[in-house]
Amino acid sequence: MREKLPVLFEGHAPAELLEAFDGALAAFEDWSHGSGEPVIAFAGRNLPISVLFGRMRVCTDVLPSRVRADIAAVTGENFAMVAEPVTYSDAARVLRTLCVEQMKASLPKAATLSASRINALRAS
Repeated sequence: MREKLPVLFEGHAPAELLEAFDGALAAFEDWSHGSGEPVIAFAGRNLPISVLFGRMRVCTDVLPSRVRADIAAVTGENFAMVAEPVTYSDAARVLRTLCVEQMKASLPKAATLSASRINALRAS
């Protein structure tokens, strides 16, 4: 799915990707526990929000204070331990991690056990 998103240029995201980040943040905020991962419309396609957050993990653009406040309100993360300036990369890492955790929490218990068994087998 990454090929559906524009590439970053030397760590900088195009404007449409920054706008999509805002939409993904809003979708994350509205995500109810137990439901499937939200998607956002981007370039005529529906993309899971974790895909967008994944692409933005290397974005060095400075996170606007408005977006930073929105993330703090949704996640409780205020980036106090992050060196200034806070970037989209910092925010995307937090949000993508929370997406993965929420998706794991919505898996049936048996599926979670199977996944951990598979990971144990891979490690051996």
